[in-house]
Amino acid sequence: MLPQRWAPLLVLSAGALLTLAFAPTGLWPLAVAAPALLFLALEGAAPRRAAWLGFCFGVGMFAAGTWWLYLSIQGFGKAPIWLAISLMAALVALMAGYYALLGYLAARWLPVTGPWRWLAGLPALWWLLEWLRGWFLSGFGWLSLGYTQTDTWLAGFAPIGGAHLISLSLVTMAGALVMLQREWATGGVPRSILPWAVLLVPWPLGAALDRIDWTRPAGAPVQVAVIQGAIPQDQKWVSENLEVTITRYRDLTLRSLGVPLIVWPEAAIPDLANNHIPLLRSLAQQTEVHRSSLLMGLIRSEVLEKGTEPLYFNSILALGEEPQFYDKHHLVPFAEFFPVPALVRRWLRLMSLPYSDFTAGAARQPPLRIAGLVLEASICYEDGYASSRLPALGEATALVNVTNDAWFGRSPARYQHLQISRMRAQEARRFMIRAANDGVSAVIGPRGELVATAPEYRAAVLRAAVEPRSGLPPYARTGNLPLIVFALASLAAALWRARRRAVVGGAVRPPA
Repeated sequence: MLPQRWAPLLVLSAGALLTLAFAPTGLWPLAVAAPALLFLALEGAAPRRAAWLGFCFGVGMFAAGTWWLYLSIQGFGKAPIWLAISLMAALVALMAGYYALLGYLAARWLPVTGPWRWLAGLPALWWLLEWLRGWFLSGFGWLSLGYTQTDTWLAGFAPIGGAHLISLSLVTMAGALVMLQREWATGGVPRSILPWAVLLVPWPLGAALDRIDWTRPAGAPVQVAVIQGAIPQDQKWVSENLEVTITRYRDLTLRSLGVPLIVWPEAAIPDLANNHIPLLRSLAQQTEVHRSSLLMGLIRSEVLEKGTEPLYFNSILALGEEPQFYDKHHLVPFAEFFPVPALVRRWLRLMSLPYSDFTAGAARQPPLRIAGLVLEASICYEDGYASSRLPALGEATALVNVTNDAWFGRSPARYQHLQISRMRAQEARRFMIRAANDGVSAVIGPRGELVATAPEYRAAVLRAAVEPRSGLPPYARTGNLPLIVFALASLAAALWRARRRAVVGGAVRPPA
């Protein structure tokens, strides 16, 4: 057990240090050590105390791990400082609430110490809450533990159960560490083989699984050219720079003609595409002449019924044989839509803040067929929603993500996002094409390897070959359902064991 006086500060620090397990630092052992410290702090704590400790851990984790959102809200979004701080504090408190709930439920339901608590109950609770925060109330799956292992042997589990299976493995290892520490603390040498097996077996098993292909080639490699315009975010939406931006993307595209697939990042032209139809037609004609196809991130409006207000979409346009659209489904709260009452919207208008909502695309949209590839498409942080990406994999032969991580400046956010993209490629065992406004633009291989990357913060054309692949790894077939069932069963078993021990302990307890 940790010193009670210092426990809140220690778990706050552990939560903050946990963020170093993610890119770009990549100190992945912290993904086991930090949860283990929290589990130790929860030993013997009353429910309210345990909730407070869990909350402190979550505050440290999300304050240190998502501070860059302030750059987006205030630095580039020009929101008042007090509003930016309030939104950041609300997000951190909301995310920390999941870990407060972890502490409270562990103290309330799993008061009995031992292997069932450390290896079943606590890991299952952690995993269920991590899974819940990935989709509940729109969801924010950032900083899920599994992403820390893109470069370790545990990545071999990604095609089996996705990043979530890796998360469950890590927190179970954290429980094993606690089990060993408790045995050492009592003055004995740990003799049980169980915690050692939990700590050691997953690594060679993951390495063996990583050698399995899971998918197979589905055609000849396709050359792609990713256009990185590198327009600074504080200049991107200045109206005087519109022509400069258009010229840069047009010139980089013309230099790439002859490459079968040319890809632009998210909202490459900072204006409604409807205002630039001649440009789009000209590019379509020139790419067709040179046997190229163009896939571009853009903002568009559409009037669905005559006499109604136009709807605005953050989209991908595929200019192949026939134009195809993908419309972003997972919109960013307080950036692409404002979940507030009309009165607050009017106030935002008076404050000269962005207030117009985008319209969400359908939850399921067909993949984009272009240049001999069938692309499962996502925009910005949509690739953080793993299960949403799975339905298209029955047809898709590769993945594409267009994004603009320039919103977060020169912060760790772009590298964390790249790590998420790499995990999606590992889960699907397919290549991913990633086009970012100023980096990190990359072509990612089916094992998450970086096949090619563009230099950051500079205008560039990134060229690489993408091999179409078919076949479905286990995770693409089952999604998260097996893990949900397993976690619920583990939690139920731990609860039953705790209740049984409590009853037995009560029966043999001598009268007061």
